[in-house]
Amino acid sequence: MSVISYPIPAYSNVPIEPWYAPGRFVISSISLGQTTTITTTTDMNYVIGQLVRLIIPPTFGTRQLNEQQGYVISIPAANQVTLAIDSSFYDAFVSSSSPTKAQILAIGDVNQGTVNASGRTSNGTYVPGAFIDTSPVTAY
Repeated sequence: MSVISYPIPAYSNVPIEPWYAPGRFVISSISLGQTTTITTTTDMNYVIGQLVRLIIPPTFGTRQLNEQQGYVISIPAANQVTLAIDSSFYDAFVSSSSPTKAQILAIGDVNQGTVNASGRTSNGTYVPGAFIDTSPVTAY
């Protein structure tokens, strides 16, 4: 028996949707001090110990925080994180209507994470808070 394969029509090719979206959130305000508290426009999925990076365009002030990295040390609210960054003498954050928004981003990818004596196979490789599961199918 022979199998004849025909080209698959374009309408039959379902677009590939990413299942994990990077943890990126728009910043609405920043409280400066010995620690830095970031408030975002939506709830975040970060966890204590998560390493994050700040992207602050010049129109938002606080230019000293641009490209700074810090660890999440507390989560005061669902849309707030406190970072281990001393911003005591930094310029104030200001709201801007710039099309490029101030952002907080998770640092990490799926090939890093916890490791134990048995290697990465017995406890899944992950970086908590680095990605949001947007899978249409949840398998547990």
